[in-house]
Amino acid sequence: MGRKQWMISAGLLVGALAAVGASGRSIAAAQMPGSNSLPDPGGVPVLTSLVRTPQSELREGVDRYRDDYGALSRRYDADYSPARRKRFHEFFTGWQARLAELDFDRLSQEGKIDYLLLDHRLRYELYQLDRDRQLLVEMAELLPFAPRIIELQEARRRMEPVVPRAAADTVAALVPQVEAVRGKLEAAAREGRRKLPSPVVGARALRATQDLRRTFGQWYRAYAGYDPLFTWWVAEPYKKAEASLAAYERVLRERVVGQREGQEEPIVGDPIGAKGLEADLAVEMIPHTPKELVALAEREFAWCEAEMKKAARDMGFGDNWKAALEKVKTLHVEPGQQPELIRKLALEAIEFVEKRDLVTVPALAKETWRIEMMSPERQKVSPFFTGGEVISVSFPTDGMAHEDKLMSLRGNNIHFSRATVQHELIPGHHLQQFMNARYNSHRYAFYTPFWIEGWALYWEMLLWDEGFPKSPEDRIGMLFWRSHRAARILFSLNFHLGRMTPQEAIDFLVDRVGHERANATAEVRRSFNGTYPPLYQAAYMLGGLQFRALYRELVGSGKMTPRQFHDAILQGGTMPVEMVRARLTGLPLTRDYRARWTFATGGKE
Repeated sequence: MGRKQWMISAGLLVGALAAVGASGRSIAAAQMPGSNSLPDPGGVPVLTSLVRTPQSELREGVDRYRDDYGALSRRYDADYSPARRKRFHEFFTGWQARLAELDFDRLSQEGKIDYLLLDHRLRYELYQLDRDRQLLVEMAELLPFAPRIIELQEARRRMEPVVPRAAADTVAALVPQVEAVRGKLEAAAREGRRKLPSPVVGARALRATQDLRRTFGQWYRAYAGYDPLFTWWVAEPYKKAEASLAAYERVLRERVVGQREGQEEPIVGDPIGAKGLEADLAVEMIPHTPKELVALAEREFAWCEAEMKKAARDMGFGDNWKAALEKVKTLHVEPGQQPELIRKLALEAIEFVEKRDLVTVPALAKETWRIEMMSPERQKVSPFFTGGEVISVSFPTDGMAHEDKLMSLRGNNIHFSRATVQHELIPGHHLQQFMNARYNSHRYAFYTPFWIEGWALYWEMLLWDEGFPKSPEDRIGMLFWRSHRAARILFSLNFHLGRMTPQEAIDFLVDRVGHERANATAEVRRSFNGTYPPLYQAAYMLGGLQFRALYRELVGSGKMTPRQFHDAILQGGTMPVEMVRARLTGLPLTRDYRARWTFATGGKE
């Protein structure tokens, strides 16, 4: 975006101040949603009064940022490209300069929150650019061919005319580069493991090579067949280069990462270290150190173990909670009956929260959720339910090996399922996503698992407090998942600090939580295979505990009813929970505001 475009946008934002007002009142002090709201076609009150919904003057600006970010990501689509890194550095620093031009003190509370959210996001994105550059430096010797592939794609994106003979020469030159580095690795492998790069760097280089091969293929297919002269010159060199890259991938996978033919990929991970955790916690507006968060998780884990023993005693197993857990795992439905179980559990949870007036549930939200069965392939990395508008149900299929069927039955038993269906649907992810799409949707730009997953986990805690579990078996089911979330904090932070290996994390889940080993392996695999950000798994309970602390502060004090509290959160959109607190309490905010809410140690600021 050029300076002229920004000035137009900034003018719109500042001009909107007069229309919206610069009130800093807290949501708790204002008229709360749920009263005098319009009925929806299903006859159930919903939060539809847009006039009373606080609006941010920066909403249009945040939407512009998100759309511009997406446009640049699609344009600069060659990963590891210096041009991509340079352009995004300009983009982020440009937005920082433009934010600085705004009069922060004239913004409303909603506008100040968006300002701070965007400011924190920009700081983090710039940090990530530097971190990605350093990671690339660490694996540069394993990717000597990368600049050639990247430049081919960049020239295509610049829409420069392709010169077939020159393109063929460039592609042909890839082969000796790839073969040379492949030969070095094979020679090093013959001398022993210590001569090879670390598995962490090797796994990173493997993913980079796979990405580069995809980019290379996209570049070739953009011209092949459409330009006869290009095909005549490039087809044969491309075939050789592609085969060479595929062979190099195999060497990285087998020799460096350690995956043999027909075996599952080893869980290697890529620890980000103390500095990385500091940056990730900063963008989530969490002022605590990893040490403090680990201590918090240990306290939660100890509480779960104590409650497990109580439930075990009620089941007749004394303090042997593992025996009680084993009994619960055998209580599953017969094949074919899991969808009906999920339907009943979902309706039970909806009735429970509505009867207690805990949160507004629009009729359309109750009408539109759906069930799908999870594929066997996906169950290898996600052995339990996932949800939203569609709950994806994990359950054995007829093609699974016998032992895998039994493990899936045990891991998706009736009481484990009862503890997670409401997490995935209502009042968890489905209700959350339904409202996100209708209120402050621009804040998708600030997506954070501490709000997304923290909300759903918080409801597991609140429903426990409200008496949702009916039997000791139900309590065991809920406690299994709660201890699982505490364990995620422990193994995630300790792994990234270099204090726990993936295998130790698996053993911890089996020995201390009670997971089936295959399910524990799948859990750790998806935590460390690069699919999720480093703090994602820890965010479930940490975010849940943040919401829990905020509930005590506002509902426990009588400032808000439970329904007012929950509806106001859903109307606010996704953001770090510290900003939820600022929004609900009217906390004074400054341009240089940094996280200070010490929820983990019982403090406020």
